[in-house]
Amino acid sequence: MLTKQVSLNQVFSEKYRRVLVTGGAGFIGGAVIRRLLDFQGIIVFNLDKLTYSSDLYSINEKLKSLGSDSDKKYTFIKADLCDEKIIEDAINKANPDLILHLAAESHVDRSIENPRIFINSNIVGTFNLLQSSLRHFNNLSTDRKKYFRFHHISTDEVFGSLEKDSFFSEKTKYDPRSPYSASKAASDHLVNAWQNTYGLPISITNCSNNYGPWQFPEKLIPLITLKAIQGEKIPLYGDGKNIRDWLYVEDHVEAILATTFYGEIRKNYCVGGKNQLSNLFVAESICELLDQYLKKEFSHKKLISFVKDRPGHDKRYAINPNLISEEIGWVPKFDFDDGLKKTVFWYINNKLWCDRILRKSGYKGQRIGDLSKI
Repeated sequence: MLTKQVSLNQVFSEKYRRVLVTGGAGFIGGAVIRRLLDFQGIIVFNLDKLTYSSDLYSINEKLKSLGSDSDKKYTFIKADLCDEKIIEDAINKANPDLILHLAAESHVDRSIENPRIFINSNIVGTFNLLQSSLRHFNNLSTDRKKYFRFHHISTDEVFGSLEKDSFFSEKTKYDPRSPYSASKAASDHLVNAWQNTYGLPISITNCSNNYGPWQFPEKLIPLITLKAIQGEKIPLYGDGKNIRDWLYVEDHVEAILATTFYGEIRKNYCVGGKNQLSNLFVAESICELLDQYLKKEFSHKKLISFVKDRPGHDKRYAINPNLISEEIGWVPKFDFDDGLKKTVFWYINNKLWCDRILRKSGYKGQRIGDLSKI
């Protein structure tokens, strides 16, 4: 929830009229674009290469609800950040006042299995985007330069693993443990370097685990939900006691947009949901919801099965979001019970979407990143 007196809907276009979102066909990027389409006077450009987990259905549905003006508010650009020339052309076309960089390979297990994709997308891709963004910024008029912002969305996983009762903050040292988190840490450092060396106006948010509707079903909450609905075993790594801080996606979107408007240049802000829960607790909570609404002769909890742990599995994540709350006025609106109920019901009622995106991707719920198979 944003507690500033004036809502972003009213004032966002005072700074930003043309917004470029990278990775807008992804889970978080799609939620950002759907929110931006509610703002008056904003033109949104969605740059995405359309990978296995990408989907434009939710954005297209949002555009239908806007009617005939939708084509004036939104443009899709298919582009791979690893292609420097295409990215240059895309930024010239979008001519943005604000760039929201969400495009990234983000699944830890896939990074274990094929790290090169993560190095190329998250590091080389971010480099190409920064170079083109800097050239664009340097060519802007003095008035437009005053407001231009490059905002980079990152993860709490760059900080490594926490001991009990400690929290990540903006002062936490980087200690990435997986190819995914290492590639995101590298991209964070690149973004900061382009500010310090070249003067590109940047900001960064490091968020905790996101969840909500429209998330690709390889992630923990949709994977558990769909396996339980189908009566399949629910695999949990190790003893299931690894702890994550869960953030509802709509809360994250508000944090991103509030930071770009109210946050300071050159600052990092940590965004967390204040929901530090074990994977086992999350799985059991999903099963309890399904027990209530999908009556069976047995509890869905009986489907939970412990499997060999993930290599380098971080034990605990938790974020202290005091800085963004104090400086920007952002606090999460959704508690975990409400957010989880909304999410689980969405997957129950949108099985056709899940089936379609899984068929398109070729993913069948199997384990990814098992070192014995690499």
